[in-house]
Amino acid sequence: MSKERPTVGTDGLPLPVLPPERDARVWARLVRVMFYTPGFLALLLLKAGEPAGFGITVELLMLASAAAVVGGLFIASQSDGKGPDTTPKTGVWSGALVVELLSAVPFLCAVPALFHQLASSTLLHAKAPDAVNVALGYSELLPAVAILPFLLYQLSGYGTLHYVLTRRVNWAVNLLILGLIVAASVANRTGAFVLERQIGSLLILFMAGTAVYGVLTLRRMQADFDRRSPHKDKDDKKDKDGN
Repeated sequence: MSKERPTVGTDGLPLPVLPPERDARVWARLVRVMFYTPGFLALLLLKAGEPAGFGITVELLMLASAAAVVGGLFIASQSDGKGPDTTPKTGVWSGALVVELLSAVPFLCAVPALFHQLASSTLLHAKAPDAVNVALGYSELLPAVAILPFLLYQLSGYGTLHYVLTRRVNWAVNLLILGLIVAASVANRTGAFVLERQIGSLLILFMAGTAVYGVLTLRRMQADFDRRSPHKDKDDKKDKDGN
């Protein structure tokens, strides 16, 4: 059982509120899922879709797969932080942030367009001569509902951004994510693929900037916590006494 974290530093000021300890093994399994699933779907779309309607879907899926690998590198660097550098203590948190922003978000943005392409592909399922063309209509948007649990995950305090950004900024970031995903999906459905690429590119640049800021902020918070933590003084005293 881990020790309870102190809330006040040796200088009498509040310590940074760090994310809870997370099981690196669980996140490593998630990395495997997020690597294989988007990559497989991208290959399926390339084989069975019509390139004219791809938009930015394939790029988003490949980004989701590649970002999972990078997130896995961060998670693999996790350690108890013994030594002068406190960076390894933030490995799982940083990896989680990369997976959440650069793997999950692109995947969720690609899902509506992916389903539309696979559902309407004439290469994947050739129509019989007497088949009736039934339009799916708004039911094609059902896969996009997955964005709602993601927002709940982020805004209910489960997401890593909850500990990096203030509450208002966190809400603004996640509402912007929702707005850009909806706008990209609408652009894809209306055939405005150039606009979809622009919106998708803006979303990814925003997520990349947020991830970089988050990783650096987590590192700074951990260093500040270690520098002013009362536990640090107790550990140093034990080492000197040889106990």
